[in-house]
Amino acid sequence: MPELGDILRAAVPEVASGAVAMIAVDGRTVAEAAVGEAVRYTDAAESPARERPPVALDSIFDLASITKLFTTVVLLSLADEGRLSLDEPVAAWLPGHYGDRPEITLRHLLTHTSGLPSGRRVEKEPPESRWDLILSTPASGPSGAHVYSDVGMITAGRIAEIAGGAPLDVLVRERITAPLGLSDTGYRPDPALLPRIVATEHKPERAARERPGEPAAACVRGEVHDETAHALGGVAGHAGLFSTASDVARFSEALRGGGDGILSHEAAAEMTRDHKVAGCAFRQGLGVRIGDPAVVGPLVDAWGHSGFTGTSVAVDPGRGLTAVLLTNNVHPLRGRPGIRELRHAVAAEALRLA
Repeated sequence: MPELGDILRAAVPEVASGAVAMIAVDGRTVAEAAVGEAVRYTDAAESPARERPPVALDSIFDLASITKLFTTVVLLSLADEGRLSLDEPVAAWLPGHYGDRPEITLRHLLTHTSGLPSGRRVEKEPPESRWDLILSTPASGPSGAHVYSDVGMITAGRIAEIAGGAPLDVLVRERITAPLGLSDTGYRPDPALLPRIVATEHKPERAARERPGEPAAACVRGEVHDETAHALGGVAGHAGLFSTASDVARFSEALRGGGDGILSHEAAAEMTRDHKVAGCAFRQGLGVRIGDPAVVGPLVDAWGHSGFTGTSVAVDPGRGLTAVLLTNNVHPLRGRPGIRELRHAVAAEALRLA
């Protein structure tokens, strides 16, 4: 039976140039491995990078949509304090954008049932109009229908800022990363951390437009990969966080343990229960997906999430299991095959170790 390191080595560098995985059982790390290189390519032609630092257990990855779980926890912590309600209209917080849509609630945003579309690209719009364009995005269908929506989670993050009286990155730090001691998790990582940060996609147009002194062939490293999060300044409710496997595991274990000082037991249970969303191919919690076959593999009752950059987390409360996989599947280009199979293989190894 292949061990965790063997599973990663079978996928690197074809699926990703680097990968880190960690498995915990009842809060104790039982397996961890780091394989590959933090930077392997300089451009879309897969030209070898001049410096190819190895991936390590403390390498920092762009979490992509795993960010949504942190946004959800911030909102639920505000609900714990009575500063907002999941079932009040979004219009109560954003009357200028949702005054004509009183039926949409924060719960709709967190369960992807708001009727909002999956995304809205604003990076080519004037910077001063980008937030207004996102928040004024018209619905693409009726509320109640399940449509995975970055727009909804960006909107949820904005509500958190209004209710919490601080920017989202500050709220994440004050309410999650500082209490849990997640020293390597945050938005817009300090440039001093660059040697530990794993590269993502080749985006010469970004370098040419925003960093004229840099070679146009550079792959993105140290700034958010997601175009919309980048256009909004690097801090958004749907994407933008960077972290390590151990920090993601600690965060997930806090939720598995019932909140662990960042949420009440009731809020943690509400986040990870099935909200009975019609038309969903899996079970939808608040922010989290339950039993999503693309993420959890054989852990059919696990909750978690995946990220576009090649990240995922799966938590099986019944078995006391947490499995974290961080990769840069988009380096140097998106669309590289095999990430689903790698997620399944890590989940299967977690099941074996339970």
